[in-house]
Amino acid sequence: TLASASSSSDSDTGGASPPPRKKHRASATSAVYFNRNAAGNLSTNMQSNGAGQGQEPGLSCLGSAQNGESSSAAGAHSNGLASGTNNGSSPGPNSGAASGPAAGTPTASGSGSEAASIKKKKRLSQSEEDVIRLIGQHLHGLGLNQTVELLMQESGCRLEHPSATKFRSHVMEGEWDKAENDLNELKPLMHSPNAIVVTTESLQTLLMKFLLLQQKYLEYLEDGKVLEALQVLRGELTPLKYNTERIHVLSGYLMCSHAEDLRAKAEWEGKGVTSRCRLLDKLQTYLPPSVMLPPRRLQTLLRQAVELQRDRCLYHNTKLDSSLDSVSLLLDHVCSRKQFPCYTQQILTEHCNEVWFCKFSNDGTKLATGSKDTTVIIWQVDSETHQLKLLKTLEGHAYGVSYLAWSPDDTYLIACGPDDCSELWLWNVQTGELRTKMSQSHEDSLTSVAWNPDGKRFVTGGQRGQFYQCDLEGNLLDSWEGVRVQCLWCLSDGRTVLASDTHQRIRGYNFEDLTDRNIVQEDHPIMSFTVSKNGRLALLNVATQGVHLWDLQDRVLVRKYQGVTQGFYTIHSCFGGHNEDFIASGSEDHKVYIWHKRSELPIAELTGHTRTVNCVSWSPTMPSLMASASDDGTVRIWGPAPFMDTQELDENCSSMDS
Repeated sequence: TLASASSSSDSDTGGASPPPRKKHRASATSAVYFNRNAAGNLSTNMQSNGAGQGQEPGLSCLGSAQNGESSSAAGAHSNGLASGTNNGSSPGPNSGAASGPAAGTPTASGSGSEAASIKKKKRLSQSEEDVIRLIGQHLHGLGLNQTVELLMQESGCRLEHPSATKFRSHVMEGEWDKAENDLNELKPLMHSPNAIVVTTESLQTLLMKFLLLQQKYLEYLEDGKVLEALQVLRGELTPLKYNTERIHVLSGYLMCSHAEDLRAKAEWEGKGVTSRCRLLDKLQTYLPPSVMLPPRRLQTLLRQAVELQRDRCLYHNTKLDSSLDSVSLLLDHVCSRKQFPCYTQQILTEHCNEVWFCKFSNDGTKLATGSKDTTVIIWQVDSETHQLKLLKTLEGHAYGVSYLAWSPDDTYLIACGPDDCSELWLWNVQTGELRTKMSQSHEDSLTSVAWNPDGKRFVTGGQRGQFYQCDLEGNLLDSWEGVRVQCLWCLSDGRTVLASDTHQRIRGYNFEDLTDRNIVQEDHPIMSFTVSKNGRLALLNVATQGVHLWDLQDRVLVRKYQGVTQGFYTIHSCFGGHNEDFIASGSEDHKVYIWHKRSELPIAELTGHTRTVNCVSWSPTMPSLMASASDDGTVRIWGPAPFMDTQELDENCSSMDS
């Protein structure tokens, strides 16, 4: 303070010659003496009043000590503001003495750099207070309690209301009677529009008291104090007249023979730190954050920020991990496009005519492709190199193969042909043998198939009005007359079959009670559709319109994806990537389009095919692997950019960020 006062007096001369040395030192000393007295009065007054200068009632931060403040101001914060409780009272008569000119505090009227070091006291904003409290809570959770005390003292904030601190201590120590008395002190502080659980003050107190007594009751039971537990149940919990159903459940725990039995039946961690921490987490939801912060609030905010960044990342294609340890908090989350399946890894040329369909097996180890050349080729996928090699060729489909369906356990593969094909072929993939060749009538057109989740039945149909349910031997179990089927899908309930028909709709059919209902209605023909793993979303390729996303539960059109060229060719799209966050489709303009599920504009357009791309299949187990089949007779395997020549490959794959 002596140095500050001296340098300030120098600057007050406005550049004139300094006064005599003796006089200058004497005036500085008297100023210091006066400041110390004023600071002492300020500290004493604030401790007695419990209020900071100019502080509004109810704020958690009682003042702020900035770098460069005089020691008198710092002393006031450390001695009065940090530990005082703000009850909304106005400043005392001496509270302004330390900051006003009459207190003898030097004012910086000169232009010198030393004068600029004395900063005007700045009160923290609400957001700054919140950040300090969040940091303090996090440090407290790490056990750095001395650091927390220093942070709160220097900032002039308090981590939580003193009554809340006392309440927390009593709960963690299991002093239930004292904790219950603390509720009376907390009751006037409970009313807040920002409380996590919005209830009336009396109901909040009742709920908190019920939780406390429930913990008290369970701990008595675990300790074998049955009479004391019975007294809590009859004399304290029951008179609350709240949640009688829960009280009946609690009374049943009296019959538990030992502590382990009690913990199992009550689904309770037992007496100790863990269960009491959980109790505190529940109790805190009834208190406004100005009194007690929600548990682990900083971690919650950071986790939300990471999740938001991942959601906004167009190319995020890795498993979601909610742990903050899996990411860096120092940089924004960004996934490189070069990690995305945008680059041709392999071109399969074994087919000698148009390739109409491709589909990965459910375990991702194989890829099946069907062609106009009458063959089905099974490819083995190397899990490490992601390279494919020919495993088996299944021959004899006179009309060509336009659709394939793997059984749930990947043992069997069903192949269907184009419109004029009346046969369905069921192959044993492991042996390469034909198990069943099914044909009900030469007039049939069995162009689509779907497996029941039990793997023992399947449904098939065509546009001439056939709709059958069969077993593995091809025996007809049920049929639906007059339904002209374009595409089929069995839902996970094992009863409902979705079928798109010639009336531009998708209907749900139940083969058990023979009921049907309309689910999706389009204005143009539905050429194909597929359903997400959870059964909630359907992806449709609609003639002249493109790719549409429907919510099957709410029966609403969610999104129309732009860019793809879709006429009256049958093109098959798919969900893909981790969590099925992406959508891919072939196109009549020879490209493969990829969208993020939430974005209507494509994030990638893959070029390489020279004719219509009929089908796209995304590996269910390798999110960075995708296959596409085309009329140009090839199957392209797409993956991340190789380590070399990535710049050259970038030119072959254009990208549009939405």
